[in-house]
Amino acid sequence: MFAGGYASGPRGPPGRRKSSHCPPENLQIPKPAAASSGVRKSSSSGSGKMLSMSYSESIRSGINRYHSDQGLNQPPARPPDPAELQKLREQRVAAQIKNMEDFLKMNGLALEECVSYQTGMKYRNLGKSGLRVSCLGLGTWVTFGGQITDEMAEQLMTLAYENGINLFDTAEVYAAGKAEVVLGNIIKKKGWRRSSLVITTKIFWGGKAETERGLSRKHIIEGLKASLERLQLDYVDVVFANRPDPNTPMEETVRAMTHVINQGMAMYWGTSRWSPMEIMEAYSVARQFNQIPPICEQAEYHMFQREKVEVQLPELFHKIGVGAMTWSPLACGIISGKYDGRVPPYSRASLKGYQWLKDKILSEEGRRQQAKLKELQAIAERLGCTLPQLAIGTQIHSAALSLSVLSEENIFNMCVSLLFQVLPKLSSSITHEVDSILGNKPYSKKDYRS
Repeated sequence: MFAGGYASGPRGPPGRRKSSHCPPENLQIPKPAAASSGVRKSSSSGSGKMLSMSYSESIRSGINRYHSDQGLNQPPARPPDPAELQKLREQRVAAQIKNMEDFLKMNGLALEECVSYQTGMKYRNLGKSGLRVSCLGLGTWVTFGGQITDEMAEQLMTLAYENGINLFDTAEVYAAGKAEVVLGNIIKKKGWRRSSLVITTKIFWGGKAETERGLSRKHIIEGLKASLERLQLDYVDVVFANRPDPNTPMEETVRAMTHVINQGMAMYWGTSRWSPMEIMEAYSVARQFNQIPPICEQAEYHMFQREKVEVQLPELFHKIGVGAMTWSPLACGIISGKYDGRVPPYSRASLKGYQWLKDKILSEEGRRQQAKLKELQAIAERLGCTLPQLAIGTQIHSAALSLSVLSEENIFNMCVSLLFQVLPKLSSSITHEVDSILGNKPYSKKDYRS
C-alpha cells in the first residue's frame, strides 16, 4: 500500500477503491445540464454556440461604449501637415511672447530690455532641463592658457558676452588647468553677474597620479573642488564626465555626480564622448536608485561627422530627454579653409602635440574634404557669407542641437557679429545642396521605413 494513498478498512468490490475524499454513497451528485455543457463546448450544441456568441458580443459592446464615453473611439487621424505644425508652433510662440510682455508691463519692464532682444541671440533649453543656453558658446580648448594671450582671451569673452553668448566651456585637462585659471580671472575682473553666466567644466584627467583621473567618487569630488578653486567660483552650472571610465562602476559615477549637485558644487551633470548605450545605462541606474540623470551629451559635430548628433542623440532626446551640446564645429579648423593642402605656421595643426591633426589634413581623406570645401565655398559666396559661417549656421539651424561650442579665435570673431544674418538665408534648398555636396547625410531607421 502506498503511503497516504487510500483509507484503511474493508475494501469494496474489485475495481472500485474508496478514497477518504469520496462522498458518501447516498449523496446524489447532479449531472451537468445540457446548456452548461454547451457553454464549455460551444461546438456541442447550437444553444451553446448562441450563448457564447451573445456573451462575447455583450463584452465587445460594453468595451465600445466605454471607449465612446472616453472619446477613444475616434477614426484614425491623418498624418500631421508640416505647414499646420509650423503654424501651431508660431501661434504658441506668439502667445508666450504676449504673456511675457504683459507680465513685464505689470512690473514696469519691457521686452526690449532683454539680452535676447538687444543682441538677436537665439536661446534653447539644454536637453529637457529648464536651463536656457545661447545656441553658440565659447570654448577654451587649446586657446585659453595656451595658443592665445590672456588679453586676447579677455577680448574674446567680452565680445561673446556682449553679443548674448552666456555659455563658456572649459575642462580640468585644458592646458593642465591653466584654461580654468584664465577663465576665472576674466569673470572676476569683468564683474559680470554670476546668474547671467553658464559655466561648464569637464572631469576625467586632473593629474599624473592614478587617483587623479577617471570617474571614481574620489576624483569627481576632488577634481571638481580643484576646478572651482581655479575658476574662483562657488559652483559650475554643468559638470561633464569627459569620457566613459571602464574601471569605475556606473552606479558609483552616477551617485558621485548626484552628490556634487546636492552639495551645491554643480547644478546639472552631463556626459562627453559617451556612446548612446552608456548614456542609457547612466539614465537607467539613476532612475533605479533615485539619483540624478545626465541632461546632455557633448559630442564632436561638424560637416564631416554627423551620425551621432543627427541620428543617435535625437532618439535619446525623445526617449530620456538628453540634449546635444557639440564641440569642434569646424573640425579643429579644417572647415575654416586655412588648410588648403598645407599647414600654415601658427595654426593649430602646427602646434606641438597635434601631429595627429596634421596627418589627418595631409591624408587622402583630407584632400577629398578640401575639394568638397571648395564647392561649399561657392554656396557661401552666393549667400554673402564665409565658409565657417555657413558651416556653423547649418548646425544652429538643426533642431537636434542645443548649442555649438566654438574655440577657434579668428573664426569666432567673424561668426559672432554676422552669423545671425546668415540663418534666415538657409532655406531647405540650400541645406539640400550642402548635403548633396557632402554626400554623408545620415538616415535613421524611421527615414528608411518611410
